[in-house]
Amino acid sequence: MIDWTIALPDQVVVTGTASGLGEETARLLLDAGVRVYGVDVADPAADLTKADAFAAVRGSVTEAGTWRDVVDALQAHAPAGVTSLGFVGAAAVLDVGILDDEDPAVWRRAWEINVLGNVIALQALLPLLTAAEHGAVVAVSSVNAQFGEQQLAAYSSSKAALTGAIRTIALDYARRGVQINILAPGPMRAGLFERHLASAADPEKFLATRQARQPIGRIPGADEVARAAAFLLSPAASAVFGTTLTADGGLTAGFDFRTGDEGSSA
Repeated sequence: MIDWTIALPDQVVVTGTASGLGEETARLLLDAGVRVYGVDVADPAADLTKADAFAAVRGSVTEAGTWRDVVDALQAHAPAGVTSLGFVGAAAVLDVGILDDEDPAVWRRAWEINVLGNVIALQALLPLLTAAEHGAVVAVSSVNAQFGEQQLAAYSSSKAALTGAIRTIALDYARRGVQINILAPGPMRAGLFERHLASAADPEKFLATRQARQPIGRIPGADEVARAAAFLLSPAASAVFGTTLTADGGLTAGFDFRTGDEGSSA
């Protein structure tokens, strides 16, 4: 096979780097030579912490003070101005439940982190993104933004809200020179899905059922979805704007994927 390389921003801010897609995205970018600013309330993995090009910013994505720290770190590293900058908003929370059992605090937390966390981040970063020679935003939503999933009403509604917000923000800033897009993963063998799996009555059966639904026959890894995020950060994605890139292993390509085990002729 022939290798094809893409350019990436010199510096990228990634949220949720303590686990899952955020962690894998940070790792991929570091391997490519990008300086990464990892934002999370928890400590990142040891290999990230040891990387010279990784700067951990400890704090909640919902706090303005966290984003002041991020901006200070970016400007300290590039006092003459940031030439290329990316943002990947991967931080998210997922709680499993139904309305009978859920406190409204569960919904507030989902919306504050999954939606407002990205909005507050962009309020802080857009001045730098618009001033940079290349700026790119990848807001991580979910296929749940468009499809309901049992026991995930708070999570799904927050991702639908995030998708609507980012599309509109993209239009508002369309002439400012910043690529703004949405990445919609399906289930990944990473943090949120693993917690959902752990909550199942029969995790082994649940996993087998979910994998059988996938046209590719497996749950994609977070590292695979991270590569889609990297593409959206690149100038190579310049024709992709204000839209959603779905990275779900074909889950939403149809409504009824059949393997033949159901007695069908497929």
